[in-house]
Amino acid sequence: MHSFWIIFKQAFLTKARTKSFIATTVIVAASFFLVANLSNIIALFDGGNEGADVLHVLDESGQLTPLLQEQLAAVDSPVQAMPTDMSEPELRQGISEGTIEAYIELTQAQGLAARYVTESANGMGSGADVVQAVQSMQTVLAADEIGLSQAEVSQLFSPASFEREAVAVSSKSEEELNQARGLVYVLILLIYVAVIYYPNMIAMEVANEKSSRVMEILISSVSPVKHMFAKIAGIGMLGILQMLIFGTAGYFAIKSAGTDLAGGITGVFGFSDLKISTFLFAFLFFLLGYFLYAVLAALLGSLVSRTEDVQQLMLPMMFLVIIASFIAFSGIAMPEATYVTVASYIPFFAPLVMFLRVGMLDIPLWEPLLSIAIMLVTIGVLGTIGARVYRGGVLMYGPSQSLKDIRKAIRLGDNK
Repeated sequence: MHSFWIIFKQAFLTKARTKSFIATTVIVAASFFLVANLSNIIALFDGGNEGADVLHVLDESGQLTPLLQEQLAAVDSPVQAMPTDMSEPELRQGISEGTIEAYIELTQAQGLAARYVTESANGMGSGADVVQAVQSMQTVLAADEIGLSQAEVSQLFSPASFEREAVAVSSKSEEELNQARGLVYVLILLIYVAVIYYPNMIAMEVANEKSSRVMEILISSVSPVKHMFAKIAGIGMLGILQMLIFGTAGYFAIKSAGTDLAGGITGVFGFSDLKISTFLFAFLFFLLGYFLYAVLAALLGSLVSRTEDVQQLMLPMMFLVIIASFIAFSGIAMPEATYVTVASYIPFFAPLVMFLRVGMLDIPLWEPLLSIAIMLVTIGVLGTIGARVYRGGVLMYGPSQSLKDIRKAIRLGDNK
């Protein structure tokens, strides 16, 4: 076991000390703080532009501007409608010079008419709040003209009571689905990236050792099987460390952004109604998915002698991960679909798809446990086959262009 831990430590520290790993970790962690505080940063740079949300109103009657102000306040809009004494040519010149962002002309003849003018189509958020306020103004003016009271107007436009009920036992309520959907999406994305990134790192490391002839020295003192699993364990621990750093950075980034954003994000992504079991399953499927694909990556990396050939031989594995991600992301909208259920028991798809079902549905415990058992058996079978391929593959040099070399590596390993 002493040699195992030496290789484990070497695989972990070698990658952890690389500039690419450190740079990636720092950049991703910093991006969490940047995104979380983006609104504060924008507000800091826009602090000197006090008139950014001022909407100049051309209103000859003088009666429509107060109504517009009232409707904008009703929708909590940051836009401030202000009457203006400037002529329209002066307003247009102000927009061209950048001193005015937008103005609106309100007229009332046979009905309310509004003309909204900005420098570009994106001016003041495309005027969504203004459009809503003007529509509300039209409703109020039409009600006054017809003679409807405020209570009658409220009754006329009150929404109908509409409830959803699912008959299926495994189905969650609409509120529970909305809370779980964001969290499951984020965790599936993390598992997807990890399953692609870290096994690919193993394959590149093995191919690099073969290309530099270091492998010949290593396998003379350590068995190839021990070498393979020590590398898998070392890179796996590195992945866990990096994910913990990302999780910690994300947590403190949300906290640093203030209570409003923190409350909004925890509500949208389901953290406000957190289930520890969801994170436990996420960690478990992350580990199982990693080991499943890591064995494949080590197997494929042992077949090539040049790092340039790794990506070509890794394509079949990448396709499996991509297909699994397509099933998982499409299944977020319909987690009870038959194809999602079937795919959740296929070991190469299970890390993403079964976790989706665990997070989105109230399924019996035996279903994820059965999927985990299938994955463990598959990892054992692949580990046995992978060890035989790895034992011979590390001794193979020369170009490797196809998976047919697996049979050659097994024969070479058995004869070793």
